[in-house]
Parts: sequence; C-alpha cells; structure tokens
Amino acid sequence: MPDPTPNLVPDYDLVRHTLATGVEIDAVDVGPRDAPVLLFLHGFPESHRTWRHQIEHFKDRFRCIAPDQRGYRGSSKPQEVEAYTPDKLVADVFALADACGVDRFTVVGHDWGGAIAWAVALAGQQNGRVERLVIANAPHPWLYQRALIQRPQQRESAQYIRAFRDRANDDLVREHGLVGILAKAVKWERSSAMPDEERDRLLADWKDRDAAFGMLNWYRASSVHVPAMDEDAELPEFAKRDFPKVTIPTLVVWALDDLALPPVNTEGMDEQVEDLTLVEVPGSGHFVPWEAPNKVIDAMEAFLG
Repeated sequence: MPDPTPNLVPDYDLVRHTLATGVEIDAVDVGPRDAPVLLFLHGFPESHRTWRHQIEHFKDRFRCIAPDQRGYRGSSKPQEVEAYTPDKLVADVFALADACGVDRFTVVGHDWGGAIAWAVALAGQQNGRVERLVIANAPHPWLYQRALIQRPQQRESAQYIRAFRDRANDDLVREHGLVGILAKAVKWERSSAMPDEERDRLLADWKDRDAAFGMLNWYRASSVHVPAMDEDAELPEFAKRDFPKVTIPTLVVWALDDLALPPVNTEGMDEQVEDLTLVEVPGSGHFVPWEAPNKVIDAMEAFLG
C-alpha cells in the first residue's frame, strides 16, 4: 500500500488544558472515549502534526491524544531554561493524562518526544499507568550518552546540539526566529515528503521568538553531554552505572537514513528493554512518522494487535 497523500490529512480541533504542572497545553483529542489510549509526543521542531497520519489511521479504534508540548505553538512557552528540565516535561505528560481523565495509556514518541517517552515509560511501568511504549527514532538515553562519547559518527552527528546551546547564537534567533539557527546549525532543507502546507505551518511557528527559545530550551536544560569532536571526553557517572530496564512491551521503529541519529543507537537496546520489537525502515530519514507513515502504521498495527 503506498503512503497516503500528506495533503489529505485533516486539521484537528485543539483542546486547551490547564495542567497541574502550571502550564497550559493544547492537544488533539479524537476517537472513542472508552477506547484504549494512544498518547503521541512530537519532537523538535514540529508539533502534534508529526503524528497526523497515525492519528488519522488509529482514531476509529483508539482514543488519540497528541499535545503541542511545552514551548511549542499555542501551548505555554516559559522562557527560563530551568522550566524545561526532563522531570517537568515528563510530569506534563502524566498531568495531561489526568486532565483528560485517562488512567492508563500507551505512550508514542518521536525525537525529543521519544526521549520523554522513554522516561514516561520508566515511571509509568512503576505506577502502572503506562501499558506499552512506541518509539520512532529516539535513542535510549543511557545508550545515547554512551554513543556520544564512544562513537565518532554519533558525536559528529550531534554537534548541532552544541550550536543550539550556544548563547552566542541568541541574536540570530531574535532576528530570524528558529529558521536562522536551523540554517546555521543543521542546514535545514525541506524533505521531499513534506507538502507545501506543512512547510508553511512550520515556518509560521518558527517565527514566534518565544516558541523558538522554548524549543531550544529543551536542549539547554538537558544534562546530556555532547563533547566537541576533539574533546577527550569521559562517560558521565550516570552512563557508567546500570540503568533501569524498560519492562513493558516496547516497539522501536528506526529509519536507517537518519543523519542526526544513525542506526548505531539501536545497538545494545535489547539489553535495556526486556520485551523489544525493533523494526528498521530503510529509505527514510529522521522524520519517519510522516516520511514513511505507512511503515510506522504497519509496525504499530502488528505491535498493538
């Protein structure tokens, strides 16, 4: 079956939620209210639209909730870096579930949304609220930190993060919005799979200076160490110790042509995840949820049963 025409995916109404974490979050919420819940988390620098194809496919059988996360679009955009530490981003996810009246859910994440989904899964398997985990091109945090130190390919691919964290680039962001630093740090170009209307949405979002700094603060608040290429770096203490294993059923979909997160990130994942299904997608880059949407849908269908 060919991938769907991206232009045919509709807009969804957004519901505004005031969360117990002190922020307001806009979220898609479609599907039967008594159905199992899929909670979709987008990554940088997108929005709930990352998951538009999967939401459209699953909304008849699942309740699909997809927020614009803290710092993005119309949701709250605090400007202080400390407002974006991972514990706060994880707390937002559980608070959103509470606000939607949802007890148990499957968390689905891509890129930064996937990084948070890993942490949500670790917490949720303890409190019984997260049933399953679905990851699309988002590295396991322990494995990623080790790859940044030990694998030159991953270290080189992550140098853009150092640019995102560099305050010397703030004037560029103030003048041009997010597109200025994207052009400098990652030489961003539109994927051939991105239709004009989706590109226009992103460019409009990236002009919002508060949102631009909100998005960058996800990187600035993270404790992950990205060494310079010539740095003689050692593993941080947390990457030397054993890491809690993910015990809930986990699907990892990995696009093999991802320039930022090469496939080395899947090595050793089976040792960190007790019940792992790994599906590799050749011919797709980093944004696999919409570059190869049917591949992701097929993997999810098989995994969700």
